[in-house]
Amino acid sequence: MTGGPPSWMDDVLLAVRAKESDYFSRHMPPPRHRGRRAAVLMLYGPHPAGGEDVVLTQRTAHLRSHAGQVSFPGGRIDPDDDGPVGAALREAHEEIGLDPSGVEILGELPELFLSASNSSVTPVLGWWERPTPVYAHSAEEVERVVRVPVAELTTPRNRFTAVHPSGYRSPAYTVDGLFIWGFTAALLTATLDLAGIDPGGWDPTVEREVPRPGPPLPTDRTRTTEETR
Repeated sequence: MTGGPPSWMDDVLLAVRAKESDYFSRHMPPPRHRGRRAAVLMLYGPHPAGGEDVVLTQRTAHLRSHAGQVSFPGGRIDPDDDGPVGAALREAHEEIGLDPSGVEILGELPELFLSASNSSVTPVLGWWERPTPVYAHSAEEVERVVRVPVAELTTPRNRFTAVHPSGYRSPAYTVDGLFIWGFTAALLTATLDLAGIDPGGWDPTVEREVPRPGPPLPTDRTRTTEETR
């Protein structure tokens, strides 16, 4: 047992409430936004090798939107959902077989506006003390499920700037064969910064093109919950 979530997760929520993040203030939904509303689950837990990890998924390559991209579990908020928290837990159960009873919800982060899809997304911050098996439960949507160590996300050699053919640039990571960029990478970066556990030292001038959907990047240490429990 780890004795509950690490203190840096509380630091994130406190910093957000104090409006200490430019990222969240710059991506607020426009007034009277009536587009799609969604929620994602930022699920952290104790990693077998020490420290914490976060659950990420890789979407299948044949999807019409965001094909092959890395994302947090989540999706549309349905009328029957108990708000963003209910939607995030439901979607995580449907996508990766998550048992929601083992998840402690720490709080919601501010809604973020995604202009490309005209949608507002609420990140839900969660912790699971005793991780249970998760997998590609929805094979139509999810290619892989990976518990990514936070230590890997703060390692400078894993970080760079992703460049999309459209010219869009974002923070990015390569971990366990995943090319993490766009909304997911930006949200991870903002969260790690607020947590005060990002040591810096990475070079933002190092750029890599966003790959087209296809097979995962080569890796010799891909991990799912089933492999690390």
